Formats: sequence, C-alpha cells, structure tokens
Amino acid sequence: MGYSSFKKIKTVVKKFNLDVEMVNLFEDTPRVEPSAWLRESLRRADLTPQTNEKTKAERIISPILLEVAVAFSANISFFSGEAIDVRPEDDLSGECDFVFTLQARKPYIEAPIISLAEAKDEDMEWGIAQCAAQMYGAHLYNEAEGKNIPVIYGCATDGIEWRFLKLEKQLYSLDTKVFTEISEILGVWHRIITSYLV
Repeated sequence: MGYSSFKKIKTVVKKFNLDVEMVNLFEDTPRVEPSAWLRESLRRADLTPQTNEKTKAERIISPILLEVAVAFSANISFFSGEAIDVRPEDDLSGECDFVFTLQARKPYIEAPIISLAEAKDEDMEWGIAQCAAQMYGAHLYNEAEGKNIPVIYGCATDGIEWRFLKLEKQLYSLDTKVFTEISEILGVWHRIITSYLV
C-alpha cells in the first residue's frame, strides 16, 4: 500500500524507531499576505463544490503552495503527484501530493527534498501519519543521494486546517497549533523555505 498504509503517527514512530513531541514550532511567525491572484483563485474555488480530496487539492491547496513556489522560484522546485520510492518493503513508496526540493526549477525530482504536503479530505490523523512516513522516506532518499538535509518539514491539510511537522534526527515535532488563516499559512511556508536559504 505504500505511504497511505500509515494511518497513525504512532505506527510510523514505532516501525522506524523514531519519536514524536508536541511543540509550538512557529510561534511569532510573521504573516505573509496573499497576492491578488491567490485571493481571486480561492474566491473562485469557493464558488464550486469542494466534495472530495482531489478537488480540494487542486482548487485550494495547490494554489496556496504554488504562491509559495513562485515567491522562491530561484531556489526551489515544486512538484505534485510524484513518487518517492525508497523502501517498498517497508511501505516507504508511492505518490506524494506535493513536494518542495532545494534547487531552482527542474523538470524532475532531485535531492534534496526539503518539505512535503499531504492532502486529506477529512481524516487529519491519517494525513499526519502519511505525511510523517513521506518525510522519513524523503530523509532516506536524500541520504541515498548524498544530500543529507538535517531537517525536513511536512504538512497535512484538508484545505481548511493545516498541521505542520518537523523531522530532525530521529524526532518528529508536531505543531500544537492548527493553522486556518491564509496569511499565517503563507507565513509558515515562507519561514520554512527561508530556513534553507540562510
């Protein structure tokens, strides 16, 4: 089944000998106001039914992440629906909804992967677990490519609520805050990407 087989973060932590803590990751993060394009995109999305995961991913989540990708286009590449297959026997394989890599625009995924976002229709716990597994898979992928990035970020979202995670060494940090305001969500993503550019 791949990454989607993980439905609780506890399963990821136990299977790969990791740990998890609940912390406030992004306290006092400056807000970033959305562009006119993003505001209009989200307004139009509101005019259409949001009945399933695919619709939310295409009409809400993707435009938000694309806004971030454009802001940092000189330094990152943004992918949707690409597979990261590292250890199929451990279910560390399959498509990832959205992936950021640390290099200027490329037509294919290349290490290092720095962050991922997982879209889930309703079950946020499943989304967090699946994202956590993808983050660990990305860590192994980077390592195999000789691009050892010490911190990888992830996010699970249903298009309304956004939950952020960080993987550093053997420890996941799950943000205690649930983000819903677009300017706060953009602010967090800007902080994440900027952290790799200093």
